[in-house]
Amino acid sequence: MTKVAVTGATGFIGRHVLAELAARDLEVVASTRGQPRQMPEFANVQWTTLDLASAPTDSFEALGRPDILIHLAWGGLPNYRALRHFEVELPSHYAFLRQMTDAGLKSLLVAGTCLEYGLRSGALGETMPAAPITPYGFAKDTLRRQLEYLQRDSASAFRLTWARLFFMYGDGQAATSLLPQLRKAVEQGDARFRMSGGEQLRDYLRVTEVARTLVALALKDQDAGPVNVCSGTPCSVRSLVEGWLREHRWSIELELGHYPYPDYEPMAFWGDRQKLDRVLETQ
Repeated sequence: MTKVAVTGATGFIGRHVLAELAARDLEVVASTRGQPRQMPEFANVQWTTLDLASAPTDSFEALGRPDILIHLAWGGLPNYRALRHFEVELPSHYAFLRQMTDAGLKSLLVAGTCLEYGLRSGALGETMPAAPITPYGFAKDTLRRQLEYLQRDSASAFRLTWARLFFMYGDGQAATSLLPQLRKAVEQGDARFRMSGGEQLRDYLRVTEVARTLVALALKDQDAGPVNVCSGTPCSVRSLVEGWLREHRWSIELELGHYPYPDYEPMAFWGDRQKLDRVLETQ
């Protein structure tokens, strides 16, 4: 039976990835820095404690000698500008992943970010050179490059899929995210919901679909390299919010233009999913 290990298993995406893995005929090892809280129990999921900031030298053994690792863990979010992304997170994650591949890990899927593309507009494809302008995007892109260099070392033969995540929403999202903030405003009986102008175009997926895609990519067990995990369809933030209002039958006035647009993102960008579709269709 295939054994899959998951880091960041208690996070927003990790919880949904675990549920997706648990529905399959797999043996799963999920890691957490402390005791997992309020997590559903699955018959085929085993928990282990592992702090990546000080990962033990036998991490591969601690994770059950997995065939595949889905690496979702990352600290310091959602502050994309924090220097800790390359001062703290980058070296510790590279050291952990280097240790895993040196110990015998053969297949690795790592969560990347659309912020690796920087300020490029329009449909973003994997063949575009990365041009990050935030410490978070820079750290993620650097980790990808480090792993690609590591792959060229004959002593570290492993397959790598770098899953560039775009925007997502759903159960378990951080309270500071757009959907939880909207829900809170409605539940509090607020007359207005303050937001940006809402005209920026982004690429959104439900987190359950993101989880299904990540698991499918990991189980393909390919050396796919960078792959956009996206819808491929641009959607304005205003349209997204108005859709949530209709879906949940919420009534609240939108106070558009209250917040400025982020200066680390272009006004209009979304993912090109042609490569994703090709990889998923491969037998």
